[in-house]
Amino acid sequence: MKKRVLTYLKFSSLILLVIVLFAFTSKRNKQRKISEVLIEFIEEQDPYVNELMVNKLLIQNDGRVTNVGKEILVLNTVEQKLDSHKMIEHSDVYLTVSGELRARIKQRTPIARVNAVTPFYVDITGNTMPLSDSYSAHVPLVHNVSEREIPEVFPLLKKIQEDEFLKKHVVGVYLNVKGQYELELRVYSFRVVIGEVENLTGKIKNFKAFYQKALRDKSLDKYKKVSLQFSNQVVCTIK
Repeated sequence: MKKRVLTYLKFSSLILLVIVLFAFTSKRNKQRKISEVLIEFIEEQDPYVNELMVNKLLIQNDGRVTNVGKEILVLNTVEQKLDSHKMIEHSDVYLTVSGELRARIKQRTPIARVNAVTPFYVDITGNTMPLSDSYSAHVPLVHNVSEREIPEVFPLLKKIQEDEFLKKHVVGVYLNVKGQYELELRVYSFRVVIGEVENLTGKIKNFKAFYQKALRDKSLDKYKKVSLQFSNQVVCTIK
């Protein structure tokens, strides 16, 4: 009987000790300050937002995050603050056991720059984003298009972004006085008239076929305008 009571007391003492140690460790962990902030930019992207900007977004209570106790820092709030930045698509913020605050950042991807009174980018999702103080994107310039018209022209901008041939050659998109969209090329001086933003796959296929033939014939410098707006036709205007 005494042996059983002794075993019970030892077991109870062990449980109590574990509880005390857990409470002590938990308290110390909460009181521990954030030791370091590490920022990682996922995917290889141009630096539209830099570490300094992210650090500013991480500032809490008028002080640096490294001055904040771990129990004060609310990770969801920090993520929401980062995600609200117009250059950031998504963030993932977490704490390590050693007290490091780590933030994984995915930036938004601009595919065109609109030449307006206040210039802005159009990103890969069709939304607008401001210009960056850190980096200027090498994307086609869009002229004579307002923010209200972005949904209309976006399929053309996305097509240019996704097609390696167009991405290599197209440097500008214009909306002319007739309401037709035109493309400006990097090397050649002729304009490519797309017309309305419809049947883009067929129009681009016809343009590629024309381009390859004219390249072989060494006649690309002869043209002033190449129109793709008519069904299954490429209509050229000589200089």
